[in-house]
Amino acid sequence: MPSDTTWNPTRYLAFASERTRPFVDLLGRVNLPNARTVVDLGCGPGNGMPVLRHHWPAAHITGVDSSQEMLDKARESTSDDSKITYERADIRSFATSEPVDLIVSNAALQWLPDHRELLPAIQRSIAPGGALAVQVPGNYAAPSHRLLSEMAGSRPYAEHVDPATLLTPTAGVIDYMLDVSSDGWDVEAWETTYHHVLQGQDPVFDWISGAAARPVLSALPPDLLEKFTTEYKAALKEAYPETRIGTILPFRRIFFIARRSH
Repeated sequence: MPSDTTWNPTRYLAFASERTRPFVDLLGRVNLPNARTVVDLGCGPGNGMPVLRHHWPAAHITGVDSSQEMLDKARESTSDDSKITYERADIRSFATSEPVDLIVSNAALQWLPDHRELLPAIQRSIAPGGALAVQVPGNYAAPSHRLLSEMAGSRPYAEHVDPATLLTPTAGVIDYMLDVSSDGWDVEAWETTYHHVLQGQDPVFDWISGAAARPVLSALPPDLLEKFTTEYKAALKEAYPETRIGTILPFRRIFFIARRSH
């Protein structure tokens, strides 16, 4: 996770099951049963570690994140597993001391506007027979993100919000396939739109305030934060009306796996 402001692991984990589901689906298609070294880039609060351990019971797993708050939570949640270690580092500068069997990243690379340029360097850290498996959100045209961008860019909020902290749209499926395809690599990719059924008074706000909206909310002074929150909640309620089963949040995700043959 980026380290520009403090992360709140508790708020992020309020929807741990929904946030982890794409990771489960991604890892289910990796098909690398004998991996012995695994790196999770942008591991966050460690909610994906049980999934990794389920697939690779004997592997040494390294979680990498730039947020100390997230790493503290992750260490706490996996303290009984001596083969899981953590490293505080920026994904841009992270490098393995020797090639590893598997590098995974679940909803983390999108925080880096230049993440597509980093993919070749990440691939160079993968051993022959290994793989890179990535999931990034693909929902930046959704009302939740469109409203956030429009409101943060309007007065009186714009003077407090650095546009660089707003998430930029991720690329398309084919773009990522081409990014990681080269001689000696086999690539597959797909996309899925999850329809999460959320409960509560302002569930979509609660969801997005733990991730994409966090930089905006952190940048606003208290008086404007209250005003922004009230207006944003109202706009989200209109965009995502409550149904008889709860508030339905469609969320598109992009997946790609690159396997190194030699």
